[in-house]
This record gives sequence, structure tokens and C-alpha cells, in this order.
Amino acid sequence: MKINKQAKREAKQLFRYCLVNDILDENRVRNVVQHVVAAGRRDCPAILSHFRRLVKLELARHTATVESAAPLPPDLQAGIEAGLTRRYGPGLSTAFAHRPALIGGMRIQVGSDVYDGSVRAGLAALEKSF
Repeated sequence: MKINKQAKREAKQLFRYCLVNDILDENRVRNVVQHVVAAGRRDCPAILSHFRRLVKLELARHTATVESAAPLPPDLQAGIEAGLTRRYGPGLSTAFAHRPALIGGMRIQVGSDVYDGSVRAGLAALEKSF
């Protein structure tokens, strides 16, 4: 779908309205979507499409996924969570997952930032260098 500049501009304004102290407010998002749909404008799908993209990117930016080859003890999980909160700010939700395919180490993803200290990534880098 082709989105014109005016629809993008309006979607960005609506998105900024949904931020409270740099954290996305779920109720405001719901109200904005209901208001745009109720207005029945012709460019409603374009505005909502871009607005959805902005919300999705913001949610990914505040979600951390920590994958490890072995289950992590609670004290290590708390330390990782504290470090990520210091780095990315408050409002970060963290999910821990056990993934034996990593062989060893861990992989952390926050939005588009990926920190991969797994053995599997090291082997892949070694294979690529040959």
C-alpha cells in the first residue's frame, strides 16, 4: 500500500500522542485507533498502517529476548535484566528462553540490537572466514 506524506505525518503525530514519559500507553493507542476508524476518512487505512508500523517498532524496542544454551539461574537472570534496564531504560520487558541449539553462551536481542556470544555464532563466523 502506498502511503502519502500527509498520512505518514498524521500517523507520527498520533503516535507521539500515545507516548507518556517515552513509554507507549496502551489505552491511548486503543483510543487513537477507535477515533481514526470512527472518523471514516478516506486515508484511514494508510494512516492506521503507518501507525501500526510505528507501534510495532516501539514495542520491539522495549522488548528483550535472552536465549541461552542452558537454563539461567534466577540471580543471573536478575543481573542481566538490571544491566539491560540500565542500558535501555525503564519499561523494558525481558523474556528468557532455553535454546540448546546455541551449544553454549547466550544471545540477547533488544529491538534491532543483537548481542550474540553463543558458540554457534562463533562457529558460523569461523566457517565464514575459511
